[in-house]
Amino acid sequence: MLWREGQPGGWAFPCRAYPVEQYPCQTKAAAAIMHMIMNNLDPAVAQFPQELVTYGGNGQVFSNWAQFWLTMFYLSKMTEEQTLVMYSGHPLGLFPSSRSAPRLVITNGMVIPNYSSRMEYEKLFALGVTMYGQMTAGSYCYIGPQGIVHGTVLTVLNAARRYLGIEDLAGKVFVTSGLGGMSGAQAKAAVIVGCIGVIAEVDKSALEKRHKQGWLMEVTDSLDRCIQRLREARKRKEVLSLGYHGNVVALWERLVHELDTTGECLVDLGSDQTSCHNPFNGGYYPVQLSFTEAQSLMASNPAVFKDLVQESLRRQVSAINRLAKEKFFFWDYGNAFLLEAQRAGADVEKKGAGRTEFRYPSYVQHIMGDIFSQGFGPFRWVCTSGDPQDLAVTDELATSVLEKAIADGVKASVKLQYMDNIRWIREAARHRLVVGSQARILYSDQKGRVAIAVAINQAIACRRIKAPVVLSRDHHDVSGTDSPFRETSNIYDGSAFCADMAVQNFVGDACRGATWVALHNGGGVGWGEVINGGFGLVLDGTPEAEQRARLMLSWDVSNGVARRCWSGNQKAYEIICQTMQENSSLVVTLPHEVEDERVLQQALQL
Repeated sequence: MLWREGQPGGWAFPCRAYPVEQYPCQTKAAAAIMHMIMNNLDPAVAQFPQELVTYGGNGQVFSNWAQFWLTMFYLSKMTEEQTLVMYSGHPLGLFPSSRSAPRLVITNGMVIPNYSSRMEYEKLFALGVTMYGQMTAGSYCYIGPQGIVHGTVLTVLNAARRYLGIEDLAGKVFVTSGLGGMSGAQAKAAVIVGCIGVIAEVDKSALEKRHKQGWLMEVTDSLDRCIQRLREARKRKEVLSLGYHGNVVALWERLVHELDTTGECLVDLGSDQTSCHNPFNGGYYPVQLSFTEAQSLMASNPAVFKDLVQESLRRQVSAINRLAKEKFFFWDYGNAFLLEAQRAGADVEKKGAGRTEFRYPSYVQHIMGDIFSQGFGPFRWVCTSGDPQDLAVTDELATSVLEKAIADGVKASVKLQYMDNIRWIREAARHRLVVGSQARILYSDQKGRVAIAVAINQAIACRRIKAPVVLSRDHHDVSGTDSPFRETSNIYDGSAFCADMAVQNFVGDACRGATWVALHNGGGVGWGEVINGGFGLVLDGTPEAEQRARLMLSWDVSNGVARRCWSGNQKAYEIICQTMQENSSLVVTLPHEVEDERVLQQALQL
């Protein structure tokens, strides 16, 4: 038993995703939520579990352990006619509701707009009245680094197609930084796509963790050895993930030195995954100091530390700008790197550009935006039995669904995405990407998500899968997030700074059968820069679960597809019109009840 009777604090065991039947609950939904919370705090999964931080440096599940105990106690008592309400980590209590209502409603960081600044956040967090839940940390839907591995695989594959015009990345070099909770995925992604990944990391413990995990093939603390090994791998077209224990600015500047002295550009693709949404509190370390020196100065003299961080950002951008004069391509990975570099006075301006555009594109603007416009995004599921065999069954079902969709006929761009994801499922199993709960992620469109959900629910009904399965997604998705410097950075009609889509998604999912819903301020690019939401939906093999999945998943995708249709982005419009033709359940009500695409196109042009 995982529960000791008598008090809310009666839990005495390590945090991890135990099989769902071991949780002392009155409902399957409550047990599934417990399973997800425990996974978010598993030391093998979470970045700083003792501080309830799952990833991103400060993305929390709760802000103190008392909240954890109370939440688990409430979940153990919850019935099918109650809803648990969470205020920024605080469990407000169980309230009467209907069986069709969500069992859990979460909000994190919902601060009055005029007070949603970084300075105000520090005060409110210190008071214990608000919390930064990142994305899937505060919504209890994190599945370990597998999620960002898949996103990075697709990003690098599509970057190679767009910038280099190639499908085969053998011998191509991808340079980036960060081996922490999210960024640690970059090493494994480099291996899966078949390139040479060089990842800088200042924290030796993070680097060693990824090396022991097998995600990082080699490690060095010597820049000379790093460059030597990079040259060898390029020449031999090796697949390699190489961890450099040092500051990424030093690595970029050394690559410039090699270019200037030998005429050889040793890097093809580049990005950054430091936690730049939180640059002055450990998210970004300045090149002028060692790791321990930086930690000391951060605490003793924050103003000087901030100056050094901004100087370091300027140096990093200067080196990237020099390399970009060659056949080297850099993109912002949605971590607020270019935004913070701009604030630091770095040369990232793009002449004549809008507020969301910089000298280099975000990965949404150039790489993933078109994929989102087709309705493709990071769909995921968790087998609450904890049995790897159940996950293998879901992998088989998902592969069959996508293969059938291709056989039935889809347009070329959709087929390409389906093929990438079939490849992903096979590679994910081979590379043993499960850390924590038995979970899988793949990018799918509305049609694929619904079909996969129905297939999984039917497999539960016939006992091919032994326990309920939780459906979810990253908040970073087609409809889940309004973020002008990331998810909505490719929307150019001015509405990128509006948050209607994310809020409507949260409400719409709750109305259509989600087991739980979450809405957050902050996530990815930082506090005050984004509104995002997510959901959990428990499949238990019943017809009611199938109906909820059909309704909710259709809305969860089509909301964002429709919004992007109205954004004024002509390329997105063309993609969306094709998507609408292929998804008969997606109905967009046009002005004055006009449903003629020609009229819509004229309206968009006007």
